Amino acid sequence: MEKESSESRNKARLAIMELANMISVPMSLNAAVRLGIADAIWNSGANSPLSASEILPNLLLPSGDPENLQRILRMLTSYGVFTEHLNDVAAGSVERKYSLTDVGKTLVTDSNGLSYAAYVLQHHQEAMMRAWPLVHTAVVEPETEPYVKANGEAAYVQYGKCEEMNGLMQKAMSGVSVPFMKAILDGYDGFKSVERLVDVGGSAGDCLRMIVEQFPNVREGINFDLPEVVAKAPKIPGVIHMGGDMFQSVPSGDAIFMKWVLTTWTDQECKQIMKNCYNALPVGGKLIACEPVLPKETDDSHRTRALLESDIFVMTIYRTKGKHRTEEEFKELGLSAGFSSFRPFYIDYFYTILEFQK
Repeated sequence: MEKESSESRNKARLAIMELANMISVPMSLNAAVRLGIADAIWNSGANSPLSASEILPNLLLPSGDPENLQRILRMLTSYGVFTEHLNDVAAGSVERKYSLTDVGKTLVTDSNGLSYAAYVLQHHQEAMMRAWPLVHTAVVEPETEPYVKANGEAAYVQYGKCEEMNGLMQKAMSGVSVPFMKAILDGYDGFKSVERLVDVGGSAGDCLRMIVEQFPNVREGINFDLPEVVAKAPKIPGVIHMGGDMFQSVPSGDAIFMKWVLTTWTDQECKQIMKNCYNALPVGGKLIACEPVLPKETDDSHRTRALLESDIFVMTIYRTKGKHRTEEEFKELGLSAGFSSFRPFYIDYFYTILEFQK
């Protein structure tokens, strides 16, 4: 019994050491993205195992430090970003080479210039990083976001002022949205009967472009977002960019689509957005919302952790009382906004399609 207790305490100390040093994980991932390691290993699809010394020239860093690069590669290997290949080169000496796992491949730039790399960079901008030491203030003073305390104004206000921040945010959202949209277009047929589709908070219009291309029945797409956001959106055939405020009104359509919008607002604000959507729809029309949905019970699965980590990001950066919600909480919001029915579709591991019908 004493041995078992000693082992349990040992494991507990190890666990807290891991948690205390966890900052090494996202910052090493950020370093890997900034260095361009994934593209260097991928090398147009080769993905051949390379040592740190072999990677450096591909990064155009021939004088870089291979030992420190290897330390980053080893740590991220333990989190499934890289695969490590060991070769015995001499007595007591091992050569370590690295290739990309499926996780690592999400950081590879595709033919459209997109990947999850921009999403990583966007989360680790200097202004974002200043907010994280202040997470505790979301408990002590929930009236003001930690981001606002650290930077003097809200994140979305800064996006509107800073072209570099706004550009990175749009690229990050595109990098996340495109693979997600491919998944739902393959597994969800709720757009088949829609002729006029409104995308609320559509950013650069990537999601709407993919929907219009896949479903020719959608004759008119309305990409609706803040005026300063749509002003920078590219021209897309069949899509009209429209600036406005979703808290005032939403353009009318047969169906309204939104992705990762409700999670950044309070319950009362979500009700207002959803009521405006309800008013913009005909009887039988649908609000199709794609949102992170929290499980009822907390566990240590990758999915639950990713969702809860993202929830803390929302609390810290965007709104202290904006939040991820459970399926039941979304259902109640929909009913309170006037919708008569609700159906969830679990297609993607992170986002859930929530269908509210008028």
